[in-house]
Amino acid sequence: MLELSILGFLAEEPLHGYELKERIKALTGHVRPVSDGALYPAITRLVGAGLLDQRTEPGASAAPRRILALTGKGREELLERLRHPKQTEITDQVRFNTVLAFLRHLPDRHEQAAVLRRRLEFLETPTSFFYASGKPVSAEEAEDLFRQGMLRVARATGEAERAWLREAVEVLGRREAETGRSETVGGRAPVSPVAAGGSREALGGTGPGQPS
Repeated sequence: MLELSILGFLAEEPLHGYELKERIKALTGHVRPVSDGALYPAITRLVGAGLLDQRTEPGASAAPRRILALTGKGREELLERLRHPKQTEITDQVRFNTVLAFLRHLPDRHEQAAVLRRRLEFLETPTSFFYASGKPVSAEEAEDLFRQGMLRVARATGEAERAWLREAVEVLGRREAETGRSETVGGRAPVSPVAAGGSREALGGTGPGQPS
């Protein structure tokens, strides 16, 4: 997740280390703090792999600043990570938000939609924070006020995210279809539109991390 954040923010513009750290903190630091002990070794690994370039320039004071930029190889690596996120980057909310923050860099709408469908499929699998006899416990079945609150908030969050995911896939499908029609006018074969439907509703509308 940290490396993806580094590659993603540097795809937007070159940054020095402090600026990069502040952007990563704003994205995920409220849940997973970003320490210098994790950030700078990660930068060093990416530079060594040829994914980042670095140069120094005079700072506001006497100390020079190290400016980091994405290389062509680094951009390809970013796109590959966005095309094929790890399963934990689909199932973990914070990790998925990191993917989502940079998904616009993928030029192919079909590939963008495929990532969203993976998340939607995950969310449509019934689950809960609590189980009874091997079955997920709903908010209505929870035994106390506080567990009911956990489950109701999670359910509402899950319903909102699933609705947005379906909407986003549909929008990407329409845009791809429009691109296909434009290419047909230009004498080229149309691009297959993204299918917006096909996802089943989960039993009771629950999903992993968003219990009923």
